[in-house]
Amino acid sequence: MSEQTTADLRETVRRRYAAAAVKVTGGGTACCGPEPVEIDDDFGSTLYAANERDALPVAAVAASLGCGNPTAVAELREGERVLDLGSGGGIDVLLSARRVGPTGKAYGLDMTEEMLALALANAAEAGATNVEFLKGAIEAVPLPANTIDVVISNCVINLSVDKPAVFAETFRVLRPGGRIGVSDVVADDTLTTEQRAERGDYVGCIAGALSFAEYRAGLEAAGFKDIEITPTHPVADGMHSAIVRATKPTPATAPDTSTTGDSCCGVTACCTPGEQAADPSVTVTEAKSAAGCGCQD
Repeated sequence: MSEQTTADLRETVRRRYAAAAVKVTGGGTACCGPEPVEIDDDFGSTLYAANERDALPVAAVAASLGCGNPTAVAELREGERVLDLGSGGGIDVLLSARRVGPTGKAYGLDMTEEMLALALANAAEAGATNVEFLKGAIEAVPLPANTIDVVISNCVINLSVDKPAVFAETFRVLRPGGRIGVSDVVADDTLTTEQRAERGDYVGCIAGALSFAEYRAGLEAAGFKDIEITPTHPVADGMHSAIVRATKPTPATAPDTSTTGDSCCGVTACCTPGEQAADPSVTVTEAKSAAGCGCQD
């Protein structure tokens, strides 16, 4: 993909979602409030339970453009810090904020000024005090490393023109042991890039979708483990809304050699009265020093 094409696609996506926000805030309206941007069984607010929709500002519900409900699969817990990539009008941020409670926090990241303004208005109407909306690209998250417990996203990663950067940034901001719970459009492995484009355009969340194998490979390359990609419903021929889960590994724990009876650190029966150097030509102290053993006594 050329640099110009990349820039053009990003701007096309930005304009499309800016227009969606404008439609909700000042354009088309229904008799009882903002008119939904899209009415479709595969995308939008119909994918949320009625009790979830009813608890939120109507503008947040109307601006929902996703292909799933990531807050329903992310298993959010009290006190966790959540980041929503491409937060739009804020529906998933507000739902996350309710789930993590006052001791937790929900961040929303979006590149579109119009959507951020809508999200802030929705948060104020909802009285949500444990939310924060950030302007930026999902390929360059403006948060420190190792600070987020859960990353969610709702049909946005497929819109990125640099998905490896998205996966790398997601991995960076997650704390060790943190996880992702993402809804996204994923293509059958048999579909070529050209065939995906035939089924829908880029801003419609179709042409830019990864295949199942490509999605898994991208997450693995970023360092994720325990990857699960589960299709939920079709959105086009050979294209699916899917739930994506993965975990950032915790650092490997160094083995405890202080009570090991077998050979370690160049000695047998380490740190016991019967310890001996595995190499009889050196002393126990020399063997431990050569091995860099932490048990030097």
